[in-house]
Amino acid sequence: MKRRKTIPDHRKKLGEAIRVRRKELGLSQEGLAEVVDCHRNFVGRIERGEQNPTVDMLMRFSKALQCSVTDLFSEADL
Repeated sequence: MKRRKTIPDHRKKLGEAIRVRRKELGLSQEGLAEVVDCHRNFVGRIERGEQNPTVDMLMRFSKALQCSVTDLFSEADL
């Protein structure tokens, strides 16, 4: 039987902070993906905490969300 991997809490919190920021700016997942230059599914996986973003991706997300990476971590309470 295959075990499900548990998603670390810090990734869930970061994903939620990205989702909140995205919605505040009125962006859809598809719109954010276009600005960040990635697939819409990738944005969804990040927001659900299923995907661990690289530093490069965090920089691209923060620029698209008009904030700093520090802001995202702060909003995620990390």
